Amino acid sequence: MSTKQEKKQGKGKFIGIIVAIGVVAFLLNYFGVMDYIKIENLPKIRTWIEGFGMLGPIVYILLYIAACVFFLPGLPIALVAGVAFGPIWGTVWCSIGSVLGATAAFLVARYAARDMIEAKFGDSDQFKKIDKGVEEQGWRMLMITRMVPIFPFNVQNYVYGLTKIKLVTYVLVSWITMLPAAIAFCFAGGSVANGTGNLGQTFMYLGIAAIALVFLSLIPKLIQKKNSDVLETAEDA
Repeated sequence: MSTKQEKKQGKGKFIGIIVAIGVVAFLLNYFGVMDYIKIENLPKIRTWIEGFGMLGPIVYILLYIAACVFFLPGLPIALVAGVAFGPIWGTVWCSIGSVLGATAAFLVARYAARDMIEAKFGDSDQFKKIDKGVEEQGWRMLMITRMVPIFPFNVQNYVYGLTKIKLVTYVLVSWITMLPAAIAFCFAGGSVANGTGNLGQTFMYLGIAAIALVFLSLIPKLIQKKNSDVLETAEDA
């Protein structure tokens, strides 16, 4: 295949991706999904997901994937898992959705729309710092940026797709580091859903959520002490 043909195919693929993204974005706007992804709309989102019956978890996971790909806020979606499915299954579906969403954005950046993502983030400080960190620290850089709020979560998903980190490493480390937040938010959402039910169970859910949140708040400090070299890499560049 000639260079000219490769460029033509690449251009066609790029246009196709742009059109697909545009169509999905239009549909999300048309059906009001983007406007609904807010904490105050949790009951509406729950009702909407429950309306799909047994397909509810699949719809929820697809919604989470769309949120990661299109930079929608993740907190309301994480909370709604606990509200709609309860804290246990909510954590399961939330964890799956967040990992698949992060992986989808990663794959878009690495294979489907690399030129577009490079044009968007290639010269940014975020990319330079993360790329340097992956080169020098490997998976530890991913762990740090997931647990310590240095870079926006959704930006990370795309930027890591431009680095040399392996897909398996990215998925595994992302899942492990995002799980505590999923537990905290889903149990918090579960306590809201159970607010008019068993009072003891409600307090139990709130207690688990509180413990998870305290754990999350302590992690950055522990990481900063034991991984100062990685943080220096992230803060330099």
